[in-house]
Amino acid sequence: RDRLRSRGLGDVYKRQTSALEAHAKTTFVTIGTGGLTGVYYPTGGAIAKIVNAKKDKYDIRATVESTGASVFNINAIMAGDLEFGIAQADRQYQAYNGLSEWEGKPQKDLRAVFALAPEAVTFVAAEDSGIKSLKDAKGKVVNIGNPGSGNRQNAIDVFEAAGINIEKDLKAESIKAADAPRMLQDGRIDGFFYTVGHPNGNIKEATAGKRKTRIVSITDIEPLVKKFPYYSLTNIDMAQYPEATNANEKVTTVGMLATFVTSAKVPDDVVYAITKEVFENLDEFKKLHPALEGLTRETMLEGLTAPIHPGALKYYKEAGLMK
Repeated sequence: RDRLRSRGLGDVYKRQTSALEAHAKTTFVTIGTGGLTGVYYPTGGAIAKIVNAKKDKYDIRATVESTGASVFNINAIMAGDLEFGIAQADRQYQAYNGLSEWEGKPQKDLRAVFALAPEAVTFVAAEDSGIKSLKDAKGKVVNIGNPGSGNRQNAIDVFEAAGINIEKDLKAESIKAADAPRMLQDGRIDGFFYTVGHPNGNIKEATAGKRKTRIVSITDIEPLVKKFPYYSLTNIDMAQYPEATNANEKVTTVGMLATFVTSAKVPDDVVYAITKEVFENLDEFKKLHPALEGLTRETMLEGLTAPIHPGALKYYKEAGLMK
């Protein structure tokens, strides 16, 4: 009996040891995303879901963290607090080249992995504010986004291109995008900016309330597109927002791609595995959020303004996507 008991304890010990060894072998990675209501968080969740489905093959376990988005994610990756993150293409470009928040401090260890959904600079305004163009925002209360957010810099860029000074010509608020629809409906602001993939829950909330709202076209800013390589002219599909007062109009704006980024210090095999699984399960990946529906293997290699990580590059060469 004692021998049986000791053998049983030995089996338990072996199982525990085996479990500990498996845990020690597992590579844990965290993906920085954005607010819970935006596109970044579910996109990061979709990547983690696909990777975790193959944890027995790669010994990689991915988790997702809701963050302050682009700037936060890049800084956290560079500090080693995150392994991966989602960031707007403009923020990737600025960080790598030492511009904007990174003025004089280029983040040369930043690496691109692949591009994601296109994002549009979206300007939502209350109908009773009289804002029907960028120039109409003069003298109004407009939320341009919290410090460090991509949409804040985008709002500044388009206003500057239109000859509007955000400090002198309007009252610029600095609240998070998730809080803006409620503040617009409460009458505390006249409009807000949000750079996001469509359809988006926050924009739907803003256009479906009692206070009538529109999505404002951002026009006459071709110099902006010529000046910055990451901007391009785009349209917003207004069929996604039937309760907006201009639901039947064509809305034009500028946009850029969201991108998946990492650090040069993240091992090649980890980046390779994640890239391979996302690309080879692309149909499943695209079903996990409406904003991902238009992705193709080719478009996922656009908008990468930092060097591509060697692990991702290995897969792209194997798949015939790059030479």
